[in-house]
Amino acid sequence: MRLEPRMGPNGDRRDDGDHGTSVATRTRPKTKRPSLYRVLLLNDDYTPMEFVVHVVERFFQKSREEATRIMLHVHHHGVGECGVFTYEVAETKVTQVMDFARKHQHPLQCVMEKK
Repeated sequence: MRLEPRMGPNGDRRDDGDHGTSVATRTRPKTKRPSLYRVLLLNDDYTPMEFVVHVVERFFQKSREEATRIMLHVHHHGVGECGVFTYEVAETKVTQVMDFARKHQHPLQCVMEKK
């Protein structure tokens, strides 16, 4: 059996692109970035300002000035962001802050929300 080349409309050889070769492509798995969560402190009328500053310094590694700025934002606006973290880190920080506040008999509330 003899294979004849395919002819195009003008009588020339037609190249249909299939030459018996294949190209192997490697697909890289796309890694999805983890969701981020904001850790927030909520204002109350009982927790001393100095305690809030201490919490922000201790659990969020903020300077005294930054911790004071965050505390004043919480005081004036009712809520303030201490940081943005992955779910596990945010959850841990919320738990640490809440446990620390309870241990010192303060009603300070710390929550997380998806960014």
